[in-house]
Amino acid sequence: MKNYEIMFIIRPTLGEDDVKKVVKDFSEIIKKNGGKVTKEENMGQREFAYEIKDFKSGYYYIFEVEAKDDKAIKEFDRLALINNDIVRHLITKVEE
Repeated sequence: MKNYEIMFIIRPTLGEDDVKKVVKDFSEIIKKNGGKVTKEENMGQREFAYEIKDFKSGYYYIFEVEAKDDKAIKEFDRLALINNDIVRHLITKVEE
């Protein structure tokens, strides 16, 4: 199993229910593609050091993911790039 850490920022203009829906949807994307979210952390809303896509803050989330291959990670990456609710994301492979 390979371990990954995914940090993503959701745009601040969404309501609380919409933010939860985005997090749930992306968690499901990982599960449907053979991955498993082992830990999910809400870091809350934080200010950016500089504007990103005309936003000055965003909701930060971290997923710790286990996967046999990188199919789930690639699908998360692909969909995060085209989803307007995710401002920025970073995927890191965790070395044991």
